[in-house]
Parts: sequence; structure tokens; C-alpha cells
Amino acid sequence: MTLGVPTTYRCERAAPLVVVLHGYTGNGGGVVEYFGIKAEAEKRGFLYLAPNGTTDGAGNNFWNATIACCDFAKTNVDDTAYLSTLMSDVAEEWNVDPKRVYFMGHSNGGFMSYRMACEHSDKIAAIASLAGAMRADAATCTPSQPVSVIQVHGTSDTTISYQGGQIGANPYPSAEQSIRDWQMLNSCASDATSSAGVYDLDEVIPGLDTDAATYSGCRNGAEVALWTIPNGPHSPQLSAGFASAVFDFFDAHPKP
Repeated sequence: MTLGVPTTYRCERAAPLVVVLHGYTGNGGGVVEYFGIKAEAEKRGFLYLAPNGTTDGAGNNFWNATIACCDFAKTNVDDTAYLSTLMSDVAEEWNVDPKRVYFMGHSNGGFMSYRMACEHSDKIAAIASLAGAMRADAATCTPSQPVSVIQVHGTSDTTISYQGGQIGANPYPSAEQSIRDWQMLNSCASDATSSAGVYDLDEVIPGLDTDAATYSGCRNGAEVALWTIPNGPHSPQLSAGFASAVFDFFDAHPKP
């Protein structure tokens, strides 16, 4: 587990916290480096926590996020309770702003970020999922409060398809459906504001490579957005702009 504390931290001033979740086979330290969290958290005064999931029989770390991903051995480990406890532990030791707690994850970590938003919406202001997906049955997601959401996904992802698919016999929704689910859960406006070439998130693809579709008018000032990387893969070579854009979204969407 990796815990980062900015040099500007002062115990008398509450700091935002972002919990960073690795993908299947990954680890906390690795996803912090991949996302470029350290510099951005230092710049903005964020605490960050990057735990490791349970190790399965094949020696791979995973999160038990949905039926599709990624508790393949059916251990039924309760990762929502585990992560909730870690959040409480950090808040006991450090002055965490309860209105500015965020989750972000890659792949399996994106799936798990969605699960935390469904089951602990009272504690989480916003999430960002890169190449993850919501649960297949949105009716089983019953957040008590709105949560702002970004889904970042490449259209050429062959691991977790942008168009949706299944892992084994278990389905997962498309990137667009994942966001539509949260548009409905947050009671957002029915139409998105769409713009092409908004962000430069992938170092390999030249120029402003990412399109954005944003649903506003949600309850409690929440917002839901789909950031699409045309021809982007499952694990893009992320630019420095990725962490900056995600943290901009987090900063703009605290709990009321």
C-alpha cells in the first residue's frame, strides 16, 4: 500500500483524498506511477492512498468489483468494506476533508471505483474510471447521494471493450452505457454537451486526442462525463495532462 502526503499538508487544514486503484495483476505503487499522481497531488495538496487488492491463486492482485471483474476464483472478498475501512483509517491519522474524497482506477480498479460509488456514495464526491465499466445491472446500484463520474475509454480497447462485452459468461456494459447509467442515477439532463478534441491524454496519439460528452444539471451539482480516446488502447501511454484533467474534475466537484 502506498500513502502520499503533500509537503504543504498542515494538520489544521483539511486536505482532499484520492484513493487510487490498480488493475488486475497490478499494484498500488505501479498505478500511482502510471497515472502520474505524485506531482499532481503535491501541486494541489491532495493526500493519496493506493492499496493493493487481494492476491488470487495465480499470484495476481485483484478487486472484487462486479460479477464480471475480477474475483475469478469466487473468493467473495468484501473489498467495499476493506476500502471503506482504509478510508476511515486515513481520516483518523490525517485531517481529510469529508467533502473531497475521490476514487480513480484503471481497468479492474475502474470497475471497483464504480462499485464504491454505488455502495458508499455518502463518502465519495467523484470517481474516474480508465478502461473500467459499471455493473451490468444498474438497478442493483442504489447510491444514496449523487456522485460525479468520468469514464475514460479508448475505442480500440481489446481487453475491456468500449462497446461492452463479457468476461467468461458475465457481461459488462459499454462505456456509453456506464455513463448513461450514472446520468440516470444522478438525475442529470437527458442530453449531453459533446465536443471533439478537448484533451491530450495519450502521448502516442498526436494533438488533442480525446473527445468529451458531459451531462450537467445533475442533483447537488454533480456531473457525468465520457472522455473517449478514438483508437486508444486499454492502457494508453498517458500524458501529463491526464492527471491534470482528472484532478481539475475532482476539484470542481466536491460534495455540497
